[in-house]
Amino acid sequence: MPTTTASLSHGEATVAYDRTGSGPGLVLVHGTGAAKEQWQPLTGVVADRFTVVAPDLSGSGATTDHGGPLTVADLADEVLAAADDAGLDTFHLAGHSLGAVVAAHLAGTRPGRVRSLALHAGWVRTDARMAAEFRHWLALLRADARHGTDLFIRMLPLMAYGPRYWERTDADAYEALVGALAGFVAPGTDRQTEADLAVDLRPLLGRITAPTLVLASAHDRLIDAGQQEALLAGIADSRYAEIDAGHGAPGEDPEGFAARLAAFLDERVAAERTPAGLR
Repeated sequence: MPTTTASLSHGEATVAYDRTGSGPGLVLVHGTGAAKEQWQPLTGVVADRFTVVAPDLSGSGATTDHGGPLTVADLADEVLAAADDAGLDTFHLAGHSLGAVVAAHLAGTRPGRVRSLALHAGWVRTDARMAAEFRHWLALLRADARHGTDLFIRMLPLMAYGPRYWERTDADAYEALVGALAGFVAPGTDRQTEADLAVDLRPLLGRITAPTLVLASAHDRLIDAGQQEALLAGIADSRYAEIDAGHGAPGEDPEGFAARLAAFLDERVAAERTPAGLR
């Protein structure tokens, strides 16, 4: 697994990432508490035509750092360091949840590097309701650390999955999911959640020049429609699409989620080959 170094606001990070496939660059940014493996379904679909780079953000996977506070800018620097180390001068960029925020930050601060942008379940600014939710996550994580409980993991499907999941599940299936999640929630989820609390992309949205897909989940109980509208209003070349899932669409409907993003990416590559860059 390749690694590279990124300079963060409180020290350095050794950023681990996967590099798969060949073709135009595609960089994928995972969400809070996840890791680069979140993107395996999409990577499997597009690695025959894209060079896919998927880093672990600080607090997740094999990336190591100073152990202190994290900012969205820090995480964007980690993503860019992985892209640089993989030899990607320009690249398509996609992110889920916190990863969408990080991707938007990178597209706004380094617009010349980003060929297209796909944001799933992203948001512009952490408002009072979202802040209350993130503080609840932190309380659960701290209680679990003190008492050896699994309160946060048990909350995740309630927050992240939509009606289609709950219509086809039962108590045993829910317990199986909780058991599976216990092995996947990143140890630095609390640090990433602290970064969630401080999100404010308003100064950067107008600097994003990449054609952008704002992909919402129809049953997202964390990110409301107003946040998606703010992304669309703030990013000049943006459009909206929706998936029939909850906030955690990459886990709830991995095939459908991957298909939506792959279609957008293929369209963008085709558009780049069109005379005069017609969109």
